[in-house]
Amino acid sequence: MIRVSLIALLLSGSAALAAPQQGQHHPQLPATIASASAVTAPAAALPRKLQLRSEVSLSRDLVTFGDLIPGLPGDAAATAAFRAPALGETGTIQVARVVEGARAAGIIREASDLDSQGFAQVVVTRTARRITAADIEIAVKVGLQERFGVDARIFALAIDGGAPAVAVEPELTGDVGVLDLSFDSRSRRLLARLAVPGSTAMRLKPLRISGQLVETMEVVVPKRLIARGETLGKDDVIVERRPREGQGGEIISDARAAVDKVARRALLAGVPLRGSDVQREEIVGKGDLVTIVYEAPGLMITLRGKANEAGAMGDVVSVTNPQSKRVLQGKVSGPGRVSVQPSLNGRIASAQ
Repeated sequence: MIRVSLIALLLSGSAALAAPQQGQHHPQLPATIASASAVTAPAAALPRKLQLRSEVSLSRDLVTFGDLIPGLPGDAAATAAFRAPALGETGTIQVARVVEGARAAGIIREASDLDSQGFAQVVVTRTARRITAADIEIAVKVGLQERFGVDARIFALAIDGGAPAVAVEPELTGDVGVLDLSFDSRSRRLLARLAVPGSTAMRLKPLRISGQLVETMEVVVPKRLIARGETLGKDDVIVERRPREGQGGEIISDARAAVDKVARRALLAGVPLRGSDVQREEIVGKGDLVTIVYEAPGLMITLRGKANEAGAMGDVVSVTNPQSKRVLQGKVSGPGRVSVQPSLNGRIASAQ
């Protein structure tokens, strides 16, 4: 239990939890609570040299001397010293003010009893759970389904002005819930009031939003930067739902249309892929010397040729027999290999 001495409350009255001292910059924490307090344990019972922490992280709304100075006995450690920052925020306390408060509380006799290790201020962070745009969207969609029978799975929530920054007590794990919700099915506009069960912060200031449901579509996006000429693997892309408006044509919606394809240009992470961004991997290059394979029932003839165009696996390309100068059409069947079928060229006279 955090201890605030009776002497401090009597001397400072309601100002014991007051705002920062005059002249102090806003990012710094409010003035000491225990500015005139005395702890049960006398200073003589404490170690001769106390160490001051340079950083403190806590979930409470009060900073105790135990948070600031490790190794203090129970009553001294539990004495409240300063008000903590707001949930999820960070503030600073000047070392001089910590020394002043510790002396007034009877924790130290002289400033030299506290080793500040050369730093001028203590950084205090108030831990919190952040409410994300995804948390808000899920809550609104659940509310639309329960209250209006709207299946919003193919829609995204566009919040007016963007998702607000909301922090609640870190120990709360419950889902964001809708308290009030109004919805216009024609315009898809909505108003909502939301909160996390048990949150004092959101009870005092509920989250209010306005926004609109927008239709979405599945798109394939790279998970990382893909260099030009690099082959995309299945772990390089992910399918996401994005607003349909503004996507334009040629958007790839099936990951299979991107996997094992080669990037025709540098592809940025998170940017939806278009059909023109990728191509099948060419395993025969224009001008390459290739093996021409002619296969018929009971017969296989191979000869060397030159590819007149590039092709990926399965592409039909033209090849030339350098000796006869005859041009044949064949299907790329492997790296540097083109297969010619009787249905494509009839008799392969160039093999003679």
